[in-house]
Amino acid sequence: MKIKSIELFKVPPRWLFLKMTTDDGLVGWGEPVVEGRADTVRAAVEELSSYLIGQDPMRIEDLWQVMYRGGFYRGGPILTSAISGIEQALWDIKGKFYNAPVYDLLGGSCRDSIRVYNWIGGDRPSDVREAAQKQIDAGFTAVKMNGTEELHYIDSFDKVQAVLDRLYTVREVGGPQFGIGIDFHGRVHKAMAKILAKELEPLRPMFIEEPVLPENNEALKEIARYTSAPIATGERMYTRWGFKELLQQGIVDIIQPDVSHAGGILETRKIAAMAEAYDVALAPHCPLGPIALAACLHVDACSPNAFIQEQSLGIHYNQGSDLLDYLKDPKVFGYENGFVKIPQGPGLGIEVNEEKVREMAQIGHDWKNPLWRNADGTVAEW
Repeated sequence: MKIKSIELFKVPPRWLFLKMTTDDGLVGWGEPVVEGRADTVRAAVEELSSYLIGQDPMRIEDLWQVMYRGGFYRGGPILTSAISGIEQALWDIKGKFYNAPVYDLLGGSCRDSIRVYNWIGGDRPSDVREAAQKQIDAGFTAVKMNGTEELHYIDSFDKVQAVLDRLYTVREVGGPQFGIGIDFHGRVHKAMAKILAKELEPLRPMFIEEPVLPENNEALKEIARYTSAPIATGERMYTRWGFKELLQQGIVDIIQPDVSHAGGILETRKIAAMAEAYDVALAPHCPLGPIALAACLHVDACSPNAFIQEQSLGIHYNQGSDLLDYLKDPKVFGYENGFVKIPQGPGLGIEVNEEKVREMAQIGHDWKNPLWRNADGTVAEW
């Protein structure tokens, strides 16, 4: 069996899908994208395709090694996202060949479902009371929200109080057992992150995410002194080598690799195993589409330290299309009591509606994240 063709589809709201076909007609799907850089990742996939066509799709590890190590420069969001989507499609094909779900090929499942959370509040968090109640009414037991808008290196306590007020509101609506993840989104610099971590602790957040940018991860050790809340990071980190030092330093409680960014399904499983050895939990990042979510769920299925899964159903980015729109059977993601079931079908366990994909690819998208500035005109982190 050989790889015959690779097609790419840029579809709303901000996704890039990949269809890989073998010479005997097996089809695998992947999701290689960096949010806001879909065309750049597409070019990387096309460049890698010249090697992949004609290769045996069953040799996933060897193909991964060639894609990652075959060039002098390696790593980073563009290359590893391109590799990730290709690798997902390879696993989808392998699972269909053996008529087995991907997690069975990775050692088998250790769970039947996993807890999930929904997003509330948007980029500039607001209306969190109504949004939280809506998720509770839908049966979810946890949410995540952006903690703050842009913050300067040293900023006002009015903004700190606004963060506290929003979290107080959600805690009031959800009660003491409701899970609330607070995403700092890398918008906060070390000085303000210390203050926020300390002030938020009495409200018992489920975790605080990306208190600082990953390039400033050394600051996590100091921030941890101000809170007992679990600290999470990792959505902008790539491959096991990117996570190695972070885990060695023992300064994080939850890692959040993205199966569409960090290197794919097996690479994320390897990262999860590294984290397990350091007694660190796994909560894969996934504000993307249904293929990426399916890939995450297969990693979750065979990773004992996975405890919750992000997913994009109803997320504020999904304008025009949503998570389930590209599936022939949306019920494959069985949401119940705040959990989602692991897909049981062969490969990734989902059936992509190719007709819908091709239709929406004619519309495409040009999604870019906003550019924010502080009051003094300096560029702020989004």
